[in-house]
Amino acid sequence: MMDPRLKELISAEQIQRRCDELAVEIDRDYAGKSLVLLAVLKGSYMFLADLSKRLSSPVMIDFVQVSSYGDEKSSSGIVQIRKDHDVSIEGRHVLVVEDIVDTGLTLAHLCELLRTRRPLSLKVVSMLSKPAARRHEALVDYLGFEIPNEFVVGYGLDHAESFRNLPFIALLKD
Repeated sequence: MMDPRLKELISAEQIQRRCDELAVEIDRDYAGKSLVLLAVLKGSYMFLADLSKRLSSPVMIDFVQVSSYGDEKSSSGIVQIRKDHDVSIEGRHVLVVEDIVDTGLTLAHLCELLRTRRPLSLKVVSMLSKPAARRHEALVDYLGFEIPNEFVVGYGLDHAESFRNLPFIALLKD
């Protein structure tokens, strides 16, 4: 039985179809090139797994952990790097794998930092985007879905570390 606070927004089937489509776009753009997938923990882990399995381009996978939320439903406005990547990105094509872009603060800060490390190219793929919440410029090159400015969980996204394991994306009501 589903938690009564949840309302499904994007089904597991819709997510998997969109992962297929995104992989085709990424493979087309990176044909013949190797790619570093730099996943933003913790929320992007399911998206990273599903997307990376579909890519035919050679990939390296690494992780960063960046936070501006803590256990709250809105950004604190302070970006913290909790884990830096291990693989050198200098001279490499880098694709940041994000779960969601809402205010844009975290992604803008992360991309600014990564550019100082001289990647050959730097692009972003995000499963979700909340354009109505945007307060900082945050360019997303490949996007799964645009969603309303409401708090969502599932498919890696959490509230206080709960709901990450859901195979779909749901609105979380108070």
